[in-house]
Amino acid sequence: MTVVLIIASVVIFACVVFNRLSSKIGIPALLAFILLGMVFGSDGIVRIPFDDYVFAERICSVALIFIMFYGGFGTKISLAKPVLAKAVLLSSLGTFFTAALVGLFCRFVLKISLLESFLIGSVISSTDAASVFSILRSKRLNLKYNCASLLEVESGSNDPFAYMLTVIVLTLMNGKMSGASAAYMLFAQIVYGALAGALTAYIALVFLKNFKISSAGFDMIFIVGIAILSYALPTYFGGNGYLSVYITGIILGNAKLSNKQGLVNFFDGITSLMQMVLFFLLGLLSFPSKLGAVSLSGLLLALFLTFAARPVAVSLIMFPLRCRFKEFLFVSWAGMRGAASIVFAIMAVINPAVVDNDIFHIVFFVVLFSILVQGSLIPKIARALDMIDEKADVMKTFTDYTDEVAVQFIEFKILPGHPWLNRQIRDIILPPESILVLLIRNGEKIVPNGRTTLLEGDELVLSGRAADSSNQVHLYEMTVGENDGFEGKALKDVSYDSKLIIMIRRKNERIHETKQAFGGMGMLEADRILNDADEMQGKGRLFNHIYLRKNCEVGWHVHQGDGEVYYILKGRGEYSDNGTLTTLEAGDVAFCPSGEGHSIINRDDETLEMIALVLYM
Repeated sequence: MTVVLIIASVVIFACVVFNRLSSKIGIPALLAFILLGMVFGSDGIVRIPFDDYVFAERICSVALIFIMFYGGFGTKISLAKPVLAKAVLLSSLGTFFTAALVGLFCRFVLKISLLESFLIGSVISSTDAASVFSILRSKRLNLKYNCASLLEVESGSNDPFAYMLTVIVLTLMNGKMSGASAAYMLFAQIVYGALAGALTAYIALVFLKNFKISSAGFDMIFIVGIAILSYALPTYFGGNGYLSVYITGIILGNAKLSNKQGLVNFFDGITSLMQMVLFFLLGLLSFPSKLGAVSLSGLLLALFLTFAARPVAVSLIMFPLRCRFKEFLFVSWAGMRGAASIVFAIMAVINPAVVDNDIFHIVFFVVLFSILVQGSLIPKIARALDMIDEKADVMKTFTDYTDEVAVQFIEFKILPGHPWLNRQIRDIILPPESILVLLIRNGEKIVPNGRTTLLEGDELVLSGRAADSSNQVHLYEMTVGENDGFEGKALKDVSYDSKLIIMIRRKNERIHETKQAFGGMGMLEADRILNDADEMQGKGRLFNHIYLRKNCEVGWHVHQGDGEVYYILKGRGEYSDNGTLTTLEAGDVAFCPSGEGHSIINRDDETLEMIALVLYM
């Protein structure tokens, strides 16, 4: 037992390291987890004997519960509404079309039996939520036309449909299905799954509203129990557990929950661990020596799926809905296969149905191809198709984006000698996570902007994050859209319940932001000198004045297709040039070209100020 625990800890440490290295070498981290499992497996270097498909299927099914729950929990429905119908059609009809096309290819090109062909099609018909979410987050792909929300909803909701198709085909292969039983199974899978998901979420919300959980951490334990119940309950009655857990996640993720940020952090960690376990276990279960025998059929299938089946299925859904051609191309390319497909392949292996082909390793080969080729090229394809929206923030499409914070208000006066005296607001570095919401001058209330100059006697009101949210004062962020009743109206004519609008930020104003940069320590503060690629005439994507306080860092990152210049204005920073450390001071310039990586940290008391410029190469 001790040896097993030591090996498990080593594997986790290795996965963490590989997760960091993957961004440097430009491959998705999930592929690194699979490859690590192959290294530890029967044909690998460590040679751990493991071929227990039943055990693997049980562990992977549990991991999928949390991955799919968090996929729903992290999807912001308010931003997904414009593309919701399109996404649901892609996840349902699109999954069916993909399965049918792949099945026909396997039958007539690969000469596989009819039912086995459609079994393979069903198994690999869904796109992978974990892979898609991982790339969108890690690469911070801010996509045009709400494509990020479209892919999130599609990839999160099509696994249940692929699972349903897989179950139906396996039942047919076992000769246990009539027309009536097929109709009932279809009904039970969808209706029981959807009802159980909604009911479980409703019960959870009622409980949380009327029962205060005082013990720290028990709210997280409660949500874990809800996630497990939402899967187990419909599964027991023949419903689709994956559909249920996804719906439960969506409802809870879009509800107003106390300690939501804590829940997000908890499930982010749990889901990351589940992804490590799942992908490592799948790699461990595989036999690289068997991949050669399926390489030709696997490669042909992967190419057909990527360049024919997926584009055709997407076109049948999106073109009637008048999508843009480049949007169609990107969505077609972003249809990655992943862990769910391999787990469904394991279901096929352990099922009593007789198959003549090594379905597990065929699907495993397709997934490796998809993650390596599609996953690695998604950022480049997005840029080549001009699908990057520099004005957007992809993190806002996830519910863990902090658009709601408990705040408190601070009032003070500008006295003689104050460092802000006679300075414009845009030139002032405000305390982290604070906003200047009001200026009172000679008894007159003024809504300040970046060009407002502060004078002696001015009274300022700042809002900042409250240490305790019990006062129930919250700050919300929303984007004015076409149908929300705000556009074109004066504030006095806008009705927004009992809420108070304290600040408006327009897209053409200089933006000040505070954020963590590429996983680095502390928070980066930045004033955008130019706000987007349009203002840079398509020559670059970032031109910022950056402030790094003591022990704050721009984390290690690799540039692909662009290069970045740092010009130090003030202070001193420890700069890593592809691992080589040097000290940069005021007047120094550092350049990181495409294909190379860098980072910078301020270890001094004095704030490090620099200009960061990213140009396309």
